[in-house]
Amino acid sequence: MAKHPLPGSDRAVARGAKIAGQCDPHETIDVVVTLRRRDEPIFRALVRDMAAGEPAAQPLSRAAFSKRFGASDDDLAKLAAFAAQHGLTMARVDTAACTVVLRGAIAQFQQAFDVTLHQYDYHASGQFRGRTGPVHLPDELRDVVTAVLGLDNRPQARPHFRIRPPFRPAATPPAIALSPLQLGALYRFPAGDGAGQCIGIIELGGGYRPDDLRTYFDGLGVARPTVVPIAIHGGGNQPSGDPGGPDGEVTLDIEIAGALAPGATLAVYFTQNSDAGFLDAVSRAVHDTTHNPSVISISWGGPEDAWTAQSLRAFDTVLQEAAALGVTVCAAAGDNGSGDGAGDGRDHVDFPAASPYALACGGTRVQVAGQPPDQTIALEVVWNDGSGGGASGGGISRAFPVPAWQDGLSVLRGVDGSAPLPGRGVPDVAGDASPMTGYEVLIDGVRTVVGGTSAVAPLWAALIARINVAKGRPAGYVNPKLYRAAGVCNDITQGNNGTFAAAPGWDACTGLGSPDGEKVAAVL
Repeated sequence: MAKHPLPGSDRAVARGAKIAGQCDPHETIDVVVTLRRRDEPIFRALVRDMAAGEPAAQPLSRAAFSKRFGASDDDLAKLAAFAAQHGLTMARVDTAACTVVLRGAIAQFQQAFDVTLHQYDYHASGQFRGRTGPVHLPDELRDVVTAVLGLDNRPQARPHFRIRPPFRPAATPPAIALSPLQLGALYRFPAGDGAGQCIGIIELGGGYRPDDLRTYFDGLGVARPTVVPIAIHGGGNQPSGDPGGPDGEVTLDIEIAGALAPGATLAVYFTQNSDAGFLDAVSRAVHDTTHNPSVISISWGGPEDAWTAQSLRAFDTVLQEAAALGVTVCAAAGDNGSGDGAGDGRDHVDFPAASPYALACGGTRVQVAGQPPDQTIALEVVWNDGSGGGASGGGISRAFPVPAWQDGLSVLRGVDGSAPLPGRGVPDVAGDASPMTGYEVLIDGVRTVVGGTSAVAPLWAALIARINVAKGRPAGYVNPKLYRAAGVCNDITQGNNGTFAAAPGWDACTGLGSPDGEKVAAVL
């Protein structure tokens, strides 16, 4: 039976990785397969109309979405027959999300998809299972399957947080520490606590200690939010005890979102750090009919170029599904300036923030005047603490064209001047992210000050949750609305993130700016 390469599934050896040996052919693994959906042209038209701001394009309920756009029985039957032929089992079927988790031995997967899997040693992340070349599909699945993820389990993303260093960068104002409540006041968050909402939080490792959360929220004098850990794709709440590791990301996300929306349920989706785990967790959150998150916060990502085309396509489709369901997705734009830490001397944007269906969150540095409760922002500039100190991610996507709501915008490069935006511009919005003006948190029993754009994603998620309560329904896909409204964000006009410079209006460092919560609420 003829087999064909799955477009966009090619994998190359990670730079610096070396083969360490063959994989155990008897090892059992899970692989995520995504399928085409029913009425694909109608789904694409709905999302396109939403991006264009068409009033008639309204989000669907999760039940209505599943019935209209879920995977067809015929396509599921074709995949089931293929799986049975190769001794694989369908461990989980999510019709609404058009995803199936196949389970089986490595030898069975190698035969099924015509791939060879090796163990690789990689200096940056240790050992991983990998492959080269494309995945192959038989004739009957050629137009049915859109992605096969998880054969390769190399780490796909990194957390976007930074603990304040023990030194102060030269020529910078004195360091300060702010609580999330102070930031909420500085950014004029509307009254409310997010009661009745669910904020989904995606984590690719680490965990939190319940004692830390109790101590932290009691110390702030706010109600303790309900935190629900959800294990996805082999993940789980597994704190390591290292505040500088993934625990820092997990706890930071929960403490910022929980402090600013303590009435909301925080559903924390723990998964493995791979493209399969990452996509599976976001898909499960988007289609979760138990907790029904209305907003999702993602503080992990990696350079757009580090993703395969099939991974980008599958992930972007999930974010389109979120838009169609009225779920806002806030994603950190990265902490390594215009190069996004790729190390090749080129400009890169971070994904999933680069998706047009994510609200990409960049970073600023604030100077504060006065004392609580009468503090104000005296000055706010692009977060760029210099070499080793971190800087706001941002730039121009090479994978996604200019979305409708960014038509006509220009981008300012520090050297080349202003030019029309040639692709999706990142970020969309911003917020305080410098560790030197960072957030007071409690991680693994250690009180510390943390920054990074990973603090900005839960900050905006909490704002959206508050707005959803006041609005009486989810704000949903907010990007078109924010770009159409002038002056709802604090415009950042000073600083740069490397290649790109701040400018009046949108820029590729801080987007539209940091939130004026009352104005954002009025627009949404």
